Amino acid sequence: MTVFKILPLTAAVFLAACSGQRDTVAHDVATAPADAFLAAVAAHCGKAFEGRIAVNEPRTDAADPFDGKRLVMHVRGCDDASHTVRIPFHVGDDHSRTWVLSRTDTGLRLKHDHRHADGSPDAVTMYGGDSTPPGTAQRQSFPADADSVAMFRKAGMDVSVRNTWAMEVDPDERFVYELTRPDGRRFQVVFDLSKPVALPPAPWGAEAPPAP
Repeated sequence: MTVFKILPLTAAVFLAACSGQRDTVAHDVATAPADAFLAAVAAHCGKAFEGRIAVNEPRTDAADPFDGKRLVMHVRGCDDASHTVRIPFHVGDDHSRTWVLSRTDTGLRLKHDHRHADGSPDAVTMYGGDSTPPGTAQRQSFPADADSVAMFRKAGMDVSVRNTWAMEVDPDERFVYELTRPDGRRFQVVFDLSKPVALPPAPWGAEAPPAP
């Protein structure tokens, strides 16, 4: 299991202040919630958890790909060097989705890696955005970035250009993935972090699960 090592904020502020590094202090204060959030997620690296749809509105007559499917998230890869966490999101036998959460200079970045069963990338993939600073240690929000907006428009998915994704974590209790739009669209999946489940297969495009 890999857990990012985060210097406690009080110590970081004290050390920087003693050195006269006021800019560093300000940066540490502004980015501390992002570090705490990423560390809380990475603490579960190597484990999988089952979830349920808590909100999915408005409902339509169209078939919903999530209805009746077992939902499992797997905190599969935690890279210290790049401060990146990869979280495949399995929907029944569909292993196409992986959330990629990484550190930036100002906060966090969320991307959605979508693959076909043969491992090739979907036409709409690696979309997402950077967190709205500062967020909190429990919740981070990610409005669609310019590259994602352009991708959505090219794919005829204009309804998605105002997407905002969010993630919440209550250590050892729950993890939440959420999508909202100003038009009233809200989708939320809640995962139970208190009960790890058997590891799912590797997501499409990835190798077999790495050794713990």
